[in-house]
Amino acid sequence: MRNVILFDSDARNHLLPLTATRPMGELRLGILTLREKWAQQLRASVSYITQEYLQEKYPIDIAYDNLVVNAGVLPTDALCARILTMQTNEALLHEGELVAARLNERQFDQLLAADEVHQLEGVELPTSIPLTVIKHLWDLVYLNDEAIRDDFRRLCEGRRSQPIPTSNRVSHPENIFLEQGAKVSHAIINAETGPVYIGQDAEVMEGSVIRGPVAIGPGATVKMGAKIYGPTVIGPHSKAGGEIARSIFMGYTNKGHDGFLGDSILGEWCNLGADTNNSNLKNNYGEVKMWNYDLGRFELSGKQFLGLVMGDHSKCGINTMFNTGTVVGVSCNLFGAGYPRNFVPDFSWGSPEGGYKTYRFEDACETALRVLERRNMSLSGLDKAILQHVFDQTSRFRSWEK
Repeated sequence: MRNVILFDSDARNHLLPLTATRPMGELRLGILTLREKWAQQLRASVSYITQEYLQEKYPIDIAYDNLVVNAGVLPTDALCARILTMQTNEALLHEGELVAARLNERQFDQLLAADEVHQLEGVELPTSIPLTVIKHLWDLVYLNDEAIRDDFRRLCEGRRSQPIPTSNRVSHPENIFLEQGAKVSHAIINAETGPVYIGQDAEVMEGSVIRGPVAIGPGATVKMGAKIYGPTVIGPHSKAGGEIARSIFMGYTNKGHDGFLGDSILGEWCNLGADTNNSNLKNNYGEVKMWNYDLGRFELSGKQFLGLVMGDHSKCGINTMFNTGTVVGVSCNLFGAGYPRNFVPDFSWGSPEGGYKTYRFEDACETALRVLERRNMSLSGLDKAILQHVFDQTSRFRSWEK
């Protein structure tokens, strides 16, 4: 089996808070994570070069022969074919930026020790091979449509779906795929506008309306009467209710009740209280700004539609309202009337009317542990160390601490 090592590019800092707790390759885009896409298309085992504080949880696996790939680049048939023709010492570049390299074990030791590899021959990727690169948070929202379609084709081609129960009303059943154990009852599924994938042991409850392209991950639940517009991905073991459009749930995240979520990305272990709503379009129909951790300021996105980005382990109370292009960091607990700030720093606790304070680290970990225990999981020492690093590194954004 080939050995692929994904490395975090400089874009990693523009993808915070989602990359605060994971390497870039663990981001979900379409049905699969970036790591799963590379593993499938190159038939490879995949590990990471990532931030030092993440490396113990996501260890690197160095073999005699290694394909080192930019984790922000999406695999395509043409690109993968070119990567597989690379010789040892060869590097593929795009506008001077490294796309992929083939290194033996000795060269890899050089790379890790001195941040350079001797005798590496750089070759510019031909323009005949199109390249899609993730550089900003909103790229995930806007690339999700094509990613769902591409993953659906690769996962389902040549396979037979489980039968769709006759209690459902469906359009274009050839574009609908149910994995083993999936339950769908008395739902409306329109796959005319894109495929609908329902993962292993997922459940779509009665009265739900789904308009593709949509992916429901393994073990996920779509609650009664939910309205889901594509392109949307409900990640593994998540719960989805109310109205959802053009959004991504990374996994293990709940929006189980009424309320609108659009053009948004939720990390893992998030929970939105009942009747939570977000704006995804400004009243003046203008360009949306979004917080950039690396720049330390808001930046223009070039997009008219952008909703909420929420880091892992964050929660909000009932009737919470999020403004257009809001970024909420890791381990926040928000509640109360009014709109929270367009940027809520990591480990914040509070409300617009009452103000914010720091969510004590041990209290945040205790909540995270309770949430994981409900899924028969635990908060490991590695997970806690990662959260501690995020807590320390983001203190500069919590202005009330100064």
